Amino acid sequence: MQNKHTTGLQTAAKDYVTIAEQACIKVNGFRELYQKLERSLNVTGKSKSTLTNYGRQLAHLALHFNQLPTSLDAEQVLDYLNLVKSKGTPSATFFKFTVYGMRAACKISGLPYQQFSLPSIERKDKLPSVLNASEVKQLFKVCALLKHRLLLGLCYGCGLRCGEVRNLRIGDVDLERSMLHVRQGKGGKDRILPLGIMLQRGIKTYLDTERPQGFLFEGNKGEGFSQRGAQWVMSQALKKTGIAKQDVSLHTLRHSYATHLLEQGVSILAIKELLGHAHIDTTMIYLHLARPSLAQIISPMDTLYNQKA
Repeated sequence: MQNKHTTGLQTAAKDYVTIAEQACIKVNGFRELYQKLERSLNVTGKSKSTLTNYGRQLAHLALHFNQLPTSLDAEQVLDYLNLVKSKGTPSATFFKFTVYGMRAACKISGLPYQQFSLPSIERKDKLPSVLNASEVKQLFKVCALLKHRLLLGLCYGCGLRCGEVRNLRIGDVDLERSMLHVRQGKGGKDRILPLGIMLQRGIKTYLDTERPQGFLFEGNKGEGFSQRGAQWVMSQALKKTGIAKQDVSLHTLRHSYATHLLEQGVSILAIKELLGHAHIDTTMIYLHLARPSLAQIISPMDTLYNQKA
């Protein structure tokens, strides 16, 4: 496919976060489409990351053709998807969110999916990677900064998602009660989680030494830690440990949390609530990963270091 408007797929990494705004400026009508998309996703309770992913890929598509995505014809969309697909495995998520973004754009514009011959996205029956206790300990050990060690520790010790740990504020931590308030997690739900002794001590030390002002983990200019920054902390720790398991990311610590709790005898229903899952079917995947024992604990962080109340 030849087209002089190749801005979409060739946008430099430094411009990646502003790609939606670029499309709003350069493509007539895109700002209105983006605002409708934002309204629709907010009303249906979708997360901000969903808007980011859909909006970003729609922006790439709009900039590629210098045209509003909903005004393209089926051949243009299929040619673009073929170009994305030809990039291979690294672009698998790019491809998926392009299709999902187009479906969302069709829905808010009153257009049928069939108009663009959008393909179905097959869900792969693939189990997530899980780290064992020794590997989790290695990750903590190689973190030179307490801030980084604590960030990974909360993802494992409380089963937090990347966005949840980045958005934590100092006021969300109750050290006296050893509880953590996760606000507006996936699906816009709040939940209260037990910290356990190790995390309670770690947070106290961190607050006393680092003295953050707003967010628990501050990035530039007092803002919350960026997603890229949080993922970088995990990737650097993985490099230092030499853990060879495939598909390991920050989210793997959440999978490990749930699996280790199940192995320690915590009920699948309790784990569902701790993870903030809307449906038990989502939690059931850990039944395929865990080997339950009779031990009953609250936080797997305490088990790692043999801590008792």
